[in-house]
Amino acid sequence: MMRRYTTKDLTMAAILAAVYAVLTVTLPIPQYGGIQVRLAEAFTVLPFLFPAATPGLVVGCFIANLFSPFMLDAVFGTAATLIACILTERMPNRWLAPLPPVLCNAVIVGGEIAWLTTGITPAFLGSFALNAFTVGFGELLACYILGSVILSALPRIAPFRAMIPSERLARI
Repeated sequence: MMRRYTTKDLTMAAILAAVYAVLTVTLPIPQYGGIQVRLAEAFTVLPFLFPAATPGLVVGCFIANLFSPFMLDAVFGTAATLIACILTERMPNRWLAPLPPVLCNAVIVGGEIAWLTTGITPAFLGSFALNAFTVGFGELLACYILGSVILSALPRIAPFRAMIPSERLARI
């Protein structure tokens, strides 16, 4: 069944898309490749609180990945974000909410980078293990440190708290 989005939901999604893309493209830290700390990925915890965050994060990730030196990032990186957001929406508590982005990006983006750099050769497994670890570690920093701060702070701010569905507030 298709979810109906309100004007407020669409506005949130548009703002998130813009902020995600701008942060990723403009921050002078590694945003693409095996070693990356994409601070915008901290926002991938937001679907835990706001279901409407998912489309914005996916669009923002897609736009940001158009600037990647890895030609398949627009497909695989965006798919990793989509899957992570869908799983994050379903997490039972705020401590598990950052886990799907970490795992999805480690596996999908780590695999993409390994395949693009080694192809399907004997070096693939070693490259995959290294890239999955380094991408996952960067994601862990963004999601569990900054993302956890976001999950703690937003419910305490009255205008944001009012936007959080009551069943999601119960899981905090």
